[in-house]
Parts: sequence; C-alpha cells; structure tokens
Amino acid sequence: MTSTDTSMLPCARCQAPAKLQCPNCVKLGLPKDKSVFCSQECFKAAWPEHKKVHSPPADAWLYCTKRGRARSDSLPDFDWTGSLRPYRISPRREVPDHIPKPDYVKDGIPYSEVESKQQQIVPIRGPDDTAAIRAACRIGREVLDLAAAAAKPGVTTDELDRIVHEAMIERGAYPSPLNYYNFPKSVCTSINEVICHGIPDARELQNGDILNIDVTAYFKGFHGDLNETICIGEVDEEGRKLVKVTHDALMKAIAACRPGVRYRDVGDIITKHAAAHGFQVVKSYCGHGIGDLFHCAPNVPHYAHNKAVGVMKEGHVFTIEPMINTGSWRDRTWPDGWTAVTEDGGRSAQFEHTLVVTRDGCEVLTKRLESSPPLWWETQQ
Repeated sequence: MTSTDTSMLPCARCQAPAKLQCPNCVKLGLPKDKSVFCSQECFKAAWPEHKKVHSPPADAWLYCTKRGRARSDSLPDFDWTGSLRPYRISPRREVPDHIPKPDYVKDGIPYSEVESKQQQIVPIRGPDDTAAIRAACRIGREVLDLAAAAAKPGVTTDELDRIVHEAMIERGAYPSPLNYYNFPKSVCTSINEVICHGIPDARELQNGDILNIDVTAYFKGFHGDLNETICIGEVDEEGRKLVKVTHDALMKAIAACRPGVRYRDVGDIITKHAAAHGFQVVKSYCGHGIGDLFHCAPNVPHYAHNKAVGVMKEGHVFTIEPMINTGSWRDRTWPDGWTAVTEDGGRSAQFEHTLVVTRDGCEVLTKRLESSPPLWWETQQ
C-alpha cells in the first residue's frame, strides 16, 4: 500500500477515513474512490474483490504509453495534427520459449546495444556475419510480404500484427520491435500522417489510406530490417505520387552506395529527388547500422547538407529508410511516446532496405522477391 493524500475520502471497504492507496491502482491511474483504504488489514480483506478493478472492462479504451498500456474513458489530451486517432490495442503477444530472444525482451532495455563500441565504430562484416544478416533479412522480407498481401480495407493493423507475429515464430525468428524500449507490438504500422513507429490497434484500414509496414526479424543472433508503404484500395493521385517518389528516392540512394562514398551524400541524393516533386524529407529519423544489434553506427541521415561522419567500406551493413512528407518535414510525437506524425497533418511515406557494401557496389539484403505483392505502379504495367 502507498501512503497518499486521500483528500478525506472514505475507505473503499468500510467507509472509515482513508489513509492508504493501492499501488496497482496508482500505476493504472484508477480513481481514488475505489482504491483507497483505511489500513493494511482492510485492504487485505478487500483484496479478493478489489483486484477485479485492475482488469479493464470489455468496453474500456486502452492506449499505449512508453511504459505500457494505460486505461482511459477518453482520448489523451493532445493537439492532434491530422484526422487519425489511436484506437484500442490488444494484449501483448507472447513468444514461445524455444525462440532465441534479444536481451531487451526482459525489461525493454537493449543493454548490449547501449554499451557496445559499435555505437561509435562501424564493424566490417565478414562472410559469416553477412550470411547470418542475409538470413534474417530474408525472413523479414517474407513476413512483410505476408502482411502487405493481407492489408485491405476493413482489416485492422492489429490483425497485421498478428500475422507478422505468427509468421516470425513459424520461421524460428523473434519480431525485433516487440518490447524494444517497451514497444508493445511486433511490427510498426504507420498510416497517412504517421511518419513512423505507429502502433497496431483496432482501427480498420480505410479505402484511400497509405500504410507503411515496418518489419524487423531477429534470427540466430542477427537482425534484418525493412519497410514499405502500400496503397489501401483506391488512393488519390497525390498519395500514389508520394509513395512512388519515396520508393524511387531510396533506390537512387542505394544505386550510389559503394566503397568511398560519404554517408552524408545519401541525404543529398534523397532530398534532390523529393524536392523535385514538391515534397520534403523528415530530419528527425535516420538510417542506421544493423547486425547483432538492432541499431548502431553508422547514422545515415536522409536530408541534404547533414553532418554525418564516415565513408562506406566493404563489409559495412546499414539501412537507408527515407521518410518523405507532402508538406512540412517537421514532426510531433503522440502521447504514446512512439507515434511520430507530421506537424501539419500531411501524409508521409517511407521505404527501407538493409544493404551491405561490396567491393564495387552494394547488395540489397532485403530485396523484393518475384512473389512480393506488386507496388501500385507495378499493377499498371
């Protein structure tokens, strides 16, 4: 029990003046009138019935915070920039014991990542490490394709999370986003004005949405990361243009990757292509090194005139994942601590590949397969 200012409230059991509050109720933010008691003895006597209030009723509205799910009767107080709102989220999905897991599965903190020298020094990956990352990337690609094929009007992003989660487990992989810094789901799903890190929930996809699906697989000690933005149903001309321009900007950047190229040059290539079509590039998020760690050096900004350090060398493995907006490049973050949205409510698109620098160019480890669902412009060829 926690000592608290009960403001002269009566004990929830016997109506005597209350002095203590249930600590679980404090964490859940539940009303004091049902969670305060006059003594430890009264609390213990009330426990068999009182503990039921910790389980939300079927119609409770659940949303995500940095520390986990919270309960509320209304939306969080926030100046929403677009029309999208958070919906109910389902309980966390479990991963079987036989699946190898990253260290952050316990408490959300990736200790090995935080303490690693790879945050300052880009490792040169040999053939064994590259093969292991390639295997994780192949799983990520297969799983993303399954989710993209299922994404249609009327399907919830929570259903896509289920598909991703179960497909990872079937392949012996762990969905890397799950519990990474307490992220509650196995995939990021970002709709319309959401730039990145959208949390799957009970909202049904609508005709005309654009949806980014960001998948990362952790397999045999290595991560593979990729994402794509797809059109849901009939998307308007501007939305289709944004998606294709973002895809093409990524591919132009990848085409330039080879030993000796500066990481800062990636942003110039992407910005030039985006600006030529009237779009702006997000500056708050960047590509990153990846391998036995989810995120490490190098940082790969996507905007022009950035200050990224270093040059590409054979054996470097990293992602490029530009986020491009129809309007302002600036972003805001929802109260959940994760969902990044455009400041003006305009739409945002993103594409991502993991690649390794080779002797005379690069290999895209998350490349599309012949079986990959076609992107919108591929259906018109």
